[in-house]
Amino acid sequence: MPQLTDAFARKFYYLRLSITDVCNFRCTYCLPDGYKPQGHNNKSFLSLDEIRRVSRAFANLGTEKVRLTGGEPSLRRDFSEIIAAVRENPQVRHLAVTTNGYRLARDVSTWRDAGLTAINVSVDSLDARQFHAITGQDKFREVMNGIDAAFEAGFEKVKVNAVLMRDVNHASLHTFLNWIKDRPIQLRFIELMETGDGGDVFRKHHVSGQVIRDQLLQQGWTLQGRSRSDGPAQVFSHPDYVGEIGLIMPYEKDFCATCNRLRVSAVGNLHLCLFGEQGIPLRDLLADDLQQDALMERIQGGLSSKKQTHFLHQGNTGITQNLSFIGG
Repeated sequence: MPQLTDAFARKFYYLRLSITDVCNFRCTYCLPDGYKPQGHNNKSFLSLDEIRRVSRAFANLGTEKVRLTGGEPSLRRDFSEIIAAVRENPQVRHLAVTTNGYRLARDVSTWRDAGLTAINVSVDSLDARQFHAITGQDKFREVMNGIDAAFEAGFEKVKVNAVLMRDVNHASLHTFLNWIKDRPIQLRFIELMETGDGGDVFRKHHVSGQVIRDQLLQQGWTLQGRSRSDGPAQVFSHPDYVGEIGLIMPYEKDFCATCNRLRVSAVGNLHLCLFGEQGIPLRDLLADDLQQDALMERIQGGLSSKKQTHFLHQGNTGITQNLSFIGG
């Protein structure tokens, strides 16, 4: 089987596939004014058959892990069918979703039955009032119930994403640690990243994940190893805790050296980097099963232009006008 490889000998086992740009939360650091269509409507996003074809092409190119992202992916009415379509590929051993948890309690069993193997839930605060202030939705209890429902449905571990923000949650490590002490939750702090629309928020709230890492090391947490299809998190464990802590620090030196991820947007563009530019169009090759070879050639050929690193330190945010495309 061919393996996606770029000019810097990095191999790509992990696809982050956006299936909608729509989100029903209004997070202060992402979509504070709510989702605004930018020339797209629901019919503009990849169809079930297009998702089936693009995931098949990536599977045939060595992809072992697919993460369904948005926007909020569970807002798609055919979300369970999308899960099943991606899982038609035996090469895809890990199929995850990043969700705000809005529909988790109601639908997580159905998603698991369809073939979902992992869940990331975005929870930036364990204080219900602060959660409401951040997200614009008074849904903290529903999201917590959804995490419980995921365990009841048979998921052995749940990952929880928290965007690390100064004066919001950067001093809340103790609260988060108490929460995961007896729960198999990997709590992942993601450094706030500058985006085209979010410069002011970034300057006000950015804090380095080094602050959390120093505290963890002082308290006896140890860094775990990574497998080839893992995401970018540095994961720490402690013998006294069932849960784990992960840190995603894109501003750290050599962050891009272990990149193993590619992205396809909800309208069918291949993005070689979250902070890259307009992307490589794939949609014209998603209309028919007979186009698979040409689709695979375009994906592999596109990797020749992947840069060695992002340019976040220079303030280049590329396509990321907001954080809705990151997906955790």
